[in-house]
Amino acid sequence: MGIIMHILMYRWKAYNYRDIEQTFILLGHTVDNIEQHLGNYDIDPEFEKIIEHKMQETHYDMVFTVNYFALISNVCQKMGIKYVSWSCDNPLISMYHESIFHPCNYIFTFDKTNYLEFREMGVEHIWYLPLAVDTNRMDMVIANSPEIQKYKGDIAFVGSLYERNSYDKIKSRLPEYLRGYFDAVIEAQLNISGANIVESMLTTDILEKLQEYFELEKSEGSFSDLGLIFQTTVLGFKIAEVERRRALIELSKRYHINVYSNSDISDMLRIQYCGSVDYWSELPQVFRMSKINLNFTIPNIKSGIPLRVWDVLGAGGFLLTNYQAEIPYYFKEGEDLVCFDGIDDLCEKAGYYLAHEEERLAIAENGYRKVREHHNYIERINTMLDIIEENENQENDI
Repeated sequence: MGIIMHILMYRWKAYNYRDIEQTFILLGHTVDNIEQHLGNYDIDPEFEKIIEHKMQETHYDMVFTVNYFALISNVCQKMGIKYVSWSCDNPLISMYHESIFHPCNYIFTFDKTNYLEFREMGVEHIWYLPLAVDTNRMDMVIANSPEIQKYKGDIAFVGSLYERNSYDKIKSRLPEYLRGYFDAVIEAQLNISGANIVESMLTTDILEKLQEYFELEKSEGSFSDLGLIFQTTVLGFKIAEVERRRALIELSKRYHINVYSNSDISDMLRIQYCGSVDYWSELPQVFRMSKINLNFTIPNIKSGIPLRVWDVLGAGGFLLTNYQAEIPYYFKEGEDLVCFDGIDDLCEKAGYYLAHEEERLAIAENGYRKVREHHNYIERINTMLDIIEENENQENDI
């Protein structure tokens, strides 16, 4: 897109906001930010007035957000301004809203399964766009760090263990039949790599029984249903907790593990708890200095590659990850990164790559070079803007 644009960005705690904003600026666009905590992504009259007033007093060519916000789409539709969003979470409950059909929307999602689902619903203004990484920023953090040696380690896991998940809060209220069924669903999902089976396991009969014990809260205009909300906000996080805890416990029986997290791991006695780390200033150092970095993709992400994968590779780290269906589109398994299939395979491969340093370092270098050349934010944002311009030209010709 050759036109220089004035962009309004709604900022929240998404990690990749700063990289996206800096890329817009690097490409010559100007960016204003607006920040406010939203209790509800669909309706917030106070925030709607604020953003509407900002659009009235300043000309903006588009509004941009990481993830989709129905209330911002509604305001943009009213004001006749393009609304561009790029998702980094999946599925977004906020996308299951009637505003998704607004012609002002230009929605980009990193998960191809999610993209296909909405295309089948008849949403025309949605495109698939994988996530990215700024290797230059990470290189600078690593090069300018006086304390990088303190992040050295054999195996590192950075992230939440989801011990405060909502499934544990409601489990005691469920009848024995439902508890047993959901426990079986969790175990079944943990034994399948690279595919989500939870949705198909939540049958009409099960959901009818669940309705008596689980209150579905949604705003007017939302078409999310009990199955979607329960599988993502409840079971998805519980499955992630069980998988991560089991894997870390098994690994810790054989290897030295550093965990960087806000989660309570006091009962995991063999694991070195390192506290939480800052995404910008510390995370690249952890990834570079750890011999092996782990990624466990939450099952809510059906096929897409989460931000953690791009970040590890962008820092020049060696990545050991669960398999995701989209990985082969962009990476060669065993050359750019390594995938594991279950906990036994994870433990075996961790031992192999700890013992084979040259091979490990070569894979990390390949992964770094690939994301630096082909999967940077300039490539992604240019693709996004080209799609928007091409779509606008086609619609103007009609």
